[in-house]
Amino acid sequence: MISSAATRPARERLLAAAGELFYESGIAATGVDAVLRRAGVSPATLYAHFAGKDALVAAYLEQRHHRWRQVWDEVLAESTDPTERLLSVFDAVTRYRQGQGNRRGCAFLAAATELPPAHPGQPWLQADSRLLTDRLRGLAVAAGLDDPAEVAATLLSLYDGALARSAREWTTPDLRGRDPVARARELAAAWLADQQR
Repeated sequence: MISSAATRPARERLLAAAGELFYESGIAATGVDAVLRRAGVSPATLYAHFAGKDALVAAYLEQRHHRWRQVWDEVLAESTDPTERLLSVFDAVTRYRQGQGNRRGCAFLAAATELPPAHPGQPWLQADSRLLTDRLRGLAVAAGLDDPAEVAATLLSLYDGALARSAREWTTPDLRGRDPVARARELAAAWLADQQR
């Protein structure tokens, strides 16, 4: 019997395999051969869809960016409260991890430490940063807060810290404790309450 994974289009299998391996092991540590084995395709099939590993990395980051944005859009659509909408970035991370099954940290933060400036994946790292900064700033404006840029910067510091802590706990089980994203959300909520007084 043919597995459903084997019947998926080759490009889809390549992106799924690359996404799993790049996230689990890192981009630099993942060779093309490992992606080919997991996807069950030949090198010719890879090069029929992507110019090489760098193009595959860029496509992986693009796909991840669109999925992340879609989840955050869904979470935002569920609330009209201005403060809850600002905190939605943390709720979206929790939902994204539930759907994707990953708690290892942020793929974009990890990729930012690995990709050189001219890499074709860089535009997707920048798109992720712009989405976070611009959306949080816009939500702060909508909430009537005095310094939207400062609100966005503070929430992003908590967001990045929570995701970095998640990555550290993944690699060092002795450090595991309470969910860093839930803790960051609580800290963000307390800080926003102070700003609104």
